[in-house]
Amino acid sequence: MSPSASSPAITAYLQKGLSLKRQHKAGFQHNVIDAEIAIGQHTGKRVFLPRIPLCPSEDDMFPFKLKRKQFPIQLSFSMTINKAQGQTIPHVGVYLPNSVFSHGQLYVALSRGISRENTKVLVHPAKDFGREGVYTSNVVFREVLHDE
Repeated sequence: MSPSASSPAITAYLQKGLSLKRQHKAGFQHNVIDAEIAIGQHTGKRVFLPRIPLCPSEDDMFPFKLKRKQFPIQLSFSMTINKAQGQTIPHVGVYLPNSVFSHGQLYVALSRGISRENTKVLVHPAKDFGREGVYTSNVVFREVLHDE
């Protein structure tokens, strides 16, 4: 399938900060990335990202013109909350499609970043959405804490 045949209006929903996910190994090819939009209004749409030529601004520093072709993306990685425990991560994004298992997991997820400004949280307000906002229940079984 050619990129132009399947998505003629690709620029209509590609924007800075868009999250994409690769669906299969064949998603990375020599001159194009085949991906799917992960979050937002166009979730599930298939997009093709071609390599584009980038040229630095004109100046008289070099007697020749620099030009390179690269993909217009920024690579990111993901991991589970449990895997992130004990690590310090410069930029953290926490995606919570459901509430976390316990408030301890929430603490671990939110405390991995080096600053509050570099920690972002995405929550889909569904069943856990109350008057005060989205929350995680702190359930304590008092029977376990008492010595008998």
